[in-house]
Amino acid sequence: MLSKRALITGITGQDGSYLTELLLSKGYEVFGVVRRSSTESYERIEHLRDRITLVQADLLDQYSLIEALKAAQPDEVYNLAAQSFVPTSWSQAVLTGEFTALGVTKVLEAVRSVNPKIRFYQASSSEMYGKVLEVPQREETPFYPRSPYGVAKVYGHFITVNYRESYDLFAVSGILFNHESPRRGLEFVTRKVSDGVAKIKLGLATELRMGNLDAKRDWGFAGDYVEAMWLMLQQDAPDDYVIATGETHTVQELVEVAFERAGLDWQKYIVIDPRFIRPAEVDLLIGDPAKAKAKLGWMRKTSFKDLVHMMVDSDIARLEARN
Repeated sequence: MLSKRALITGITGQDGSYLTELLLSKGYEVFGVVRRSSTESYERIEHLRDRITLVQADLLDQYSLIEALKAAQPDEVYNLAAQSFVPTSWSQAVLTGEFTALGVTKVLEAVRSVNPKIRFYQASSSEMYGKVLEVPQREETPFYPRSPYGVAKVYGHFITVNYRESYDLFAVSGILFNHESPRRGLEFVTRKVSDGVAKIKLGLATELRMGNLDAKRDWGFAGDYVEAMWLMLQQDAPDDYVIATGETHTVQELVEVAFERAGLDWQKYIVIDPRFIRPAEVDLLIGDPAKAKAKLGWMRKTSFKDLVHMMVDSDIARLEARN
C-alpha cells in the first residue's frame, strides 16, 4: 500500500513540528510549505529535515499554492500557517486579515482546483469566542472575537464551512484552545514565564514583567492536540471539533507552578507592567471537548502541571547549554 502524503502550511511552527513527528510515525510522506526568505528559521523541524520535503509557497500567492499542491499531490492538507500572535494583530491588523482570513480561502481554492478529494484541516482558534457568550464553550457557542486575530480566524472558520457545504469538500476546522510546549514562541505568555523563570534561576535576570495575572485560560500540550487534527481527517464525514482540556487556570497559577518547579518564590520576582495589558481582554476561555471525546476518541494526556514543568525544565536545560 502506498504511504499517505500530507502537506502542512506553517510546518516550521510549534504545531507544525509536532504534527510532522506524528505523521512520520504513522508512515506518511510529509511536505511542508515554507516562504521564500533570506533568513531561514527551521529550528523546530531541524531534526526532521532529512525526512521531509519542503516546498516554497506563500499564503498570499494563489499560484504558488497551486504549484505546491501539484508538487506534493497530498491526500491531506493541514493549514496551520497564520499570523498567530494576538497582540501583533492590533498593530498589523491588515496583514493578519490577509494571512489568517484570506489565506485560508486561497488554500481552499487551490485544493478545489487541483484535487477536490484532498482532505483539508483548518486551524481555528478559541480566540474566536472572545467575549464568551456561554461557559464552557462548545461547537455551537456563538463567536464574539475581541481582537483582529480572532475576527480573522472567524472568517477562516466560516469559509471552511462554506467550502465544505458549497463544494462537498472534506474540510474540517479544529477549534483549538491554548496549547503550549517547549517549542512555543517566546512572545506567548506560557513560554515567556518558563523562559523568565529559567533566566532568574540561572542568575541571568532578576525580575519577570507580566500583565493581567487574573486572565484564565484552558491550557493543553501541543503534542496531544496535533493528534486530534489527524483524527478529524480520518473520520467518515467532515465536522468541526472543540479541542480543549475542559479545565481553566489563571496566569497567576501558571506563574506559581513555574516558579515552584525552579524552587523560587514567585512573589519576589513578578512585576506588573501596564504595557502588557491588552486593549480588549479575553477573560475566561474554557472548552468543552465532549464531542471530540465521543466521536474521535480523543482526550488530552498531559496535565497542566506536567506541561508547565516540561517547559521550565526545557528552558533551564537550553540556557544551561548555551552558557
